[in-house]
Amino acid sequence: MGILVECSVCKLRGGLKRKICKCGHNVQKTGSKNYWIDYYINGKRTRERIGRSKQAAENRLREVQTAKAEGRHINKNKNNSITLGQLRDWYLDLSEIKQKRSLNDIRICLNNCFERMGNIRVSQLKPANIEYFRQQRLSEISSKIGRPVQPSTINRDVANFRAMLNKAVDYSLIESNPIGRIKQLEENNVRERILNQEEFDLLLYHCPEHLKGPVLLGYYIPMRQAEILKLSWDKLDIERKYIRLGQETKNKTGRVIPLHPKVLDYLNSQPHPIHGGYIFEKIWFDRHAFDKAVQNAGIVDFRFHDLRHCAINNLRLAGNDHYRIKKVSGHKTDIAFQRYNLVTEEEMLEMKWLDLKKDEPRTMDTYMDTKALL
Repeated sequence: MGILVECSVCKLRGGLKRKICKCGHNVQKTGSKNYWIDYYINGKRTRERIGRSKQAAENRLREVQTAKAEGRHINKNKNNSITLGQLRDWYLDLSEIKQKRSLNDIRICLNNCFERMGNIRVSQLKPANIEYFRQQRLSEISSKIGRPVQPSTINRDVANFRAMLNKAVDYSLIESNPIGRIKQLEENNVRERILNQEEFDLLLYHCPEHLKGPVLLGYYIPMRQAEILKLSWDKLDIERKYIRLGQETKNKTGRVIPLHPKVLDYLNSQPHPIHGGYIFEKIWFDRHAFDKAVQNAGIVDFRFHDLRHCAINNLRLAGNDHYRIKKVSGHKTDIAFQRYNLVTEEEMLEMKWLDLKKDEPRTMDTYMDTKALL
């Protein structure tokens, strides 16, 4: 009776003290290895695959040893008794998950994994299943945006799936998370496309009437797409020239956003309903109309969210410090905020150089230092 370690190369199982597998692979230095427990019941040898957690294997072996010593029935490994479908339904029914605003997104992510892996038992789940899932998703075209599924989308699917397994471990529904720590796919989703004033005016001209308002707000005010489309009249303080957002924002913290003069003029020109309501008649994004306007304006590779990059960059170029811009944009960390600050080639042409002072003598040492730098 004991714990076995599975070689990640040849899958041969051996004791914990084994350093080198028969295939020559160094088992002890491998981080991604699976643990098994080995014991006998009524003279019959039994092996259970626990997963990548050594502690979970030790706990399960201790449980088996106690049951044998007390003459009790040895319960099966919990990973063998529950399927991914049962786990998904349980997870989505948790009160702490149901109250999340991202509940629908979590459901979509879990369904993406479930549909491609099948309703297998948790004990059958291996890292190879995740790799198969990733390969399938990378070859698919997103029905929502009509483009290949991005690595960031796949990482989000796997992250929610792994969170479900970890939560099941916390609630003792399963013995361990069988996929352990899996490295994310490399993402390259940083957008570097901003519009100058001429390009923006051209885009605004080609936008249909129901898109002009949202596009105008997006370019001058660093608000997210959902915040713009669901903006209501009661959030406006026209007198003080502010937009006051509550906890309905992405980061659940309210913020006060000053109104750009052009946005203020636009809002004043719109009819104000007596009973309030949404400012824009369409609270869903008309992607087809926006893409068509971008194409007609002759602009390449531009999305609505890129307007937020434009707004933040324009605030920086206007001389505002980054603390004030972060307060308006709603960014909590500098890492996320820096992704929205893009230095254009036009700005690079305005680079300032530190020249030698006119009254500083040009000695031979100065000349040699300058020559060395060149």
